[in-house]
Amino acid sequence: MTESDKQATAIHSEPGTLQERTDGGNTEEKLRALVADYEARIDEVADVITRVRHEINNPLTGVLGQAQLLLRQELDEKTRKRVQTIEELALRLRDIVGQLRVVQKVSRG
Repeated sequence: MTESDKQATAIHSEPGTLQERTDGGNTEEKLRALVADYEARIDEVADVITRVRHEINNPLTGVLGQAQLLLRQELDEKTRKRVQTIEELALRLRDIVGQLRVVQKVSRG
């Protein structure tokens, strides 16, 4: 267990054991530093989510658009089913990217 994990565990422990789980010094300062560290990590995760969403969404929009354009044309049944599968999967990916936006907003507060 890392020191950060021990301190995080101490936060949720009984008040009497908090001091025992730290290495002395100012407990409040250590907790503030721990919170700042976790906030910085959350910000890093939010930044990664932003980049991932952008990198997936741009080509996904093109794939979805092309599939929808193909579906407007006359296609044999086998080809139509394949293009419909592409469209369905692209829509599913779009929904997942949308869920990442919700996670990103929550992580940024």
